[in-house]
Amino acid sequence: MSKKRVRKIKLDSDRKIAFNKFTMSENLEILIKEKTDYGVIRFTMNDLVSKNALSKKLISLLIDELKSVSLDKSIKVVVLAANGNVFSAGHDLKEITAARKGKDNGEAFFKDLFNLCSELMQLIIKMPQPVIAEINGIATAAGCQLVASCDLALASSESQFATPGVNIGLFCSTPMVALSRNISRKKTFEMLVTGDFMNAYQANEAGLINHVTEENELEDKSKEIASKIAEKFKRVVKIGKEAFYNQAEMSLEQAYDYTANVMAENMIYEETHEGISAFIEKRTPEWTE
Repeated sequence: MSKKRVRKIKLDSDRKIAFNKFTMSENLEILIKEKTDYGVIRFTMNDLVSKNALSKKLISLLIDELKSVSLDKSIKVVVLAANGNVFSAGHDLKEITAARKGKDNGEAFFKDLFNLCSELMQLIIKMPQPVIAEINGIATAAGCQLVASCDLALASSESQFATPGVNIGLFCSTPMVALSRNISRKKTFEMLVTGDFMNAYQANEAGLINHVTEENELEDKSKEIASKIAEKFKRVVKIGKEAFYNQAEMSLEQAYDYTANVMAENMIYEETHEGISAFIEKRTPEWTE
């Protein structure tokens, strides 16, 4: 266990929250899990040999861990980071090449791999806690898809993003699902058919990431945002995240009908009454969760 130290991050409300340094609770070889005492869990991909490629093993580990987190009422925010200068190089091409030696030329393995990857991306969206991607380096192909699938994304100024599968004869068809739901269709298609890289500032302007920071400020920024979210009433964040993704797939009329019902349900929460009362009375809400 690492020693704890306290760091204070200034929030917009001018209040400060004490942060305990993440303490390692488990090391799964290629995935490190760290949990704080203020409701944030941090997963760090740690497969430096394969540049944090989304191998079948790593994808399975992420799915298992995120499913567990989804059921953990003490966890309010998830941060997904990576060691090394590559956030994720996408799928493991060596693993894919080895699978070709099978009698079916790897077809069954490939279907299973891509279905498993799709399960991971959808799980991130469906889980109740917001997921923040913390990128310090390159994110390509399925790695870029992972960034786009997270609810929020922060990147260091040296980070780069691309879907370069077309360069090796493999169109990034599954990555384009998440990418096209984050940035414009024309920009997505340009990335897909050229394989060109987008730098962090371009990714920020396009809407793929939320903030660009210097490398030495990246982790502090993700802690700051995670802390702000963790302060909020958890059930409200949960229904808000669910509603956000549901309404995005609806027509305008359907979306308004749906969200009107969501807000009406939200308004009857006792915690919402407390929040409104606290605002009127100019005090901090007293929530039990």
